[in-house]
Amino acid sequence: MKLPVIIVTSSLLLSACSAKLAEPYQADRAPENRDEYSGVEGLKQYSKDQVYLMNKELRDKCETAKLDLIEAKTRKDEDGIARAESLIKQTCQAG
Repeated sequence: MKLPVIIVTSSLLLSACSAKLAEPYQADRAPENRDEYSGVEGLKQYSKDQVYLMNKELRDKCETAKLDLIEAKTRKDEDGIARAESLIKQTCQAG
């Protein structure tokens, strides 16, 4: 009775040992498209990806605000100019 249990347990252990470990992250994908991270290296990459995505969002908002400023100046829309300038100060990094 114990022999079949030992055989099954042994085969499961052997198959688990030979299983391929998951990659730390999906290196073949852009940071926007990664959705699987594994282990310490995966956690490090996740942190880097989050910083990249936050900076990208700020750059995109900055560019939009600059275009809005140009449009507001063209229309001579003082409120629009003020809003765009405020957004530029919040989102565009100096330098």
